[in-house]
Amino acid sequence: MGITDRVSRIIRANINDLLDRAEDPEIMIDQILRDMASSIDDARGQVATMVAQEKLLEGDFAEAEKLTTAWGEKAERAVAAGKDDLAREALRRKRDSSENAGLYAEQLEVQRHAVGRLKQQLGQLESKYQATLSQRDSLLARQKRARAQRQLTDQISSFSPFDPTADLERMERKIRQDEAEAAALLELDDTSFDQQFAELDADDAIEAELAALKSLGPGN
Repeated sequence: MGITDRVSRIIRANINDLLDRAEDPEIMIDQILRDMASSIDDARGQVATMVAQEKLLEGDFAEAEKLTTAWGEKAERAVAAGKDDLAREALRRKRDSSENAGLYAEQLEVQRHAVGRLKQQLGQLESKYQATLSQRDSLLARQKRARAQRQLTDQISSFSPFDPTADLERMERKIRQDEAEAAALLELDDTSFDQQFAELDADDAIEAELAALKSLGPGN
């Protein structure tokens, strides 16, 4: 994978992550409902236009059939009157009207099929809109529960309960240190007492030796 592809993938990943974070379900659902409502309005307008065209075609078809019948009757009257040229012209116009009626009939069939399909799509869109509308509160409630559960999970995962073990160990070490220092001081005190008594014993020995010397007197 080239550097350009990697950079492009990183950019797209970051943009998608930002979009996911920015998508608030409540706002998005309401926007979806607004878009669906707008689509329904557009579809209704299209259906209305198509129905109006269907009505026009129905009128054109009916008029063409009416003219076909009328020109046929005129041709019959012309034949009865012995006016063959007039009868021929009436028959030509009857044929033209009949062809027009056939074209209108074909267009009318296509138009009716298109209108039926649009009405079906409109009905499906309206049903989908109603279903989404009825599910909105349920979806938002589920989203709120999921968000609350996620917050609780985050709190639990980040929660660090108080553990006194480390503090107790530290206090124990401090106490043992104090005990060691006290024992050392006591040992030092004992040594000092022993030394003082030894010094006293040494002083007594010197005094006894001095007394002995004195008892001998000069010249002894």
